[in-house]
Amino acid sequence: MSRLIKDRRPVAEDPWHSLGADEPPPEPERAVIVPAERFEAERALWLARPGSLGVRIGPHCGLEPVLDVLDRLALIAIEFPTFRDGRGYSYARLLRERHRFQGELRAVGDVLRDQLFFMARCGFDAFELAPGQDVEAALAAFEDFPYTYQPAADGPATAWAR
Repeated sequence: MSRLIKDRRPVAEDPWHSLGADEPPPEPERAVIVPAERFEAERALWLARPGSLGVRIGPHCGLEPVLDVLDRLALIAIEFPTFRDGRGYSYARLLRERHRFQGELRAVGDVLRDQLFFMARCGFDAFELAPGQDVEAALAAFEDFPYTYQPAADGPATAWAR
């Protein structure tokens, strides 16, 4: 069973193939997510490839590998190696607010139910839950807080603006 949530709905089957560091590329029509280090090393190959392209950014990578090709990327997966690592939240806000990234922004790694509301506020629209997380229970996280007090990438009016 898939542990993926997109646009606040469970996804039965992920259309994206997350590529390993040494794994050969899948068939050209398959949507692929490439690790940032591999994307940098084989940049011309991936940019010339037909089909949908995504890049997986680790917390140690920064956004530099993708900033000049955001218009070519359909997805950016931001890795959370542990729930305590907050760099991914900053990366998401920068991508949405400063760099105006319009594609899918996916949280991957140690993604827990308690984080989903805040991740969505930062601009994530897809979430690959950590093993053991219940998708149905996680969906309720988006309704945990009826009002927000700070402006964020998700755009709803704050309680003060209402």
